[in-house]
Amino acid sequence: MKVYIDGKFYDQKNAKVSVFDHGLLYGDGVFEGIRAYNGRVFKLAEHIERLYCSAKAILLTIPMSAAELTATVLQTCRKNKLRDGYIRLVVTRGAGTLGLGPDKCKRASIIIIADKIQLYPAELYERGLEIITVPTARNLHSALNPAIKSLNYLNNILAKIEAHNGGCEEAVMLNSEGYVAECTGDNIFIVKAGLLFTPPLSAGALYGITRGVVLGLARDNGMAPTEPNLTRYDLFNADECFLTGTGAEIIAVVKIDGRIIGSGKPGPVTAKLVGQYRALTQVSGEPI
Repeated sequence: MKVYIDGKFYDQKNAKVSVFDHGLLYGDGVFEGIRAYNGRVFKLAEHIERLYCSAKAILLTIPMSAAELTATVLQTCRKNKLRDGYIRLVVTRGAGTLGLGPDKCKRASIIIIADKIQLYPAELYERGLEIITVPTARNLHSALNPAIKSLNYLNNILAKIEAHNGGCEEAVMLNSEGYVAECTGDNIFIVKAGLLFTPPLSAGALYGITRGVVLGLARDNGMAPTEPNLTRYDLFNADECFLTGTGAEIIAVVKIDGRIIGSGKPGPVTAKLVGQYRALTQVSGEPI
């Protein structure tokens, strides 16, 4: 594997960053997880735009234009002969001092890894996930805005630990008001009486790229999805539930906190959206 770091490609064993990099020391940086399908990078422009939005929010200057960064992502895929896989694009504050000050870092660092990913075991896509609600609340907008896809993922990791301690692969995170925000790495949707709902971004949900695709597909299907505040009660009484994310794609949820959702199996709306999403990924994207 060839890893891109600041203008050069390195073998995996030689792909290294400074121990003084503030991405390592303080989680000071931003990232994107991107998928490639059938020789195309799916929704690359949207991922690049979100990366720059996250960087702007933390006053991080990316030392490359969006067009240059797009070309470099594609070049990294070609170097690794990647047709189907996962791309991790990372921008750190760069090497600096042991102090917090971002002004001590002269230049941000760009890292691109093009490899494979399998977020959940294949059998779970067939039978659906069983998840739980965890005590760790989603970050406040006034603390670390959940819209910023930063390298500081401890909030999500703590919730993931609680999920694993509860014997589950994934967990629902609530915000400080008790409304459903998202899962530890995915957005969440429910179907009720033929209608599609997902928490609003203001509840603490990430501006999910896959979330946006699914909302678009649902509109094309005449579903008119809405984004109200949702509670655990709404989740428990849904006809269907599913999660979306770049790594996860679309995966059904069949049990939440011991409550069986709908029939206890992946539902027809979920199955239809999965089929449409997979078909779209095969024909859409930036050619590698």
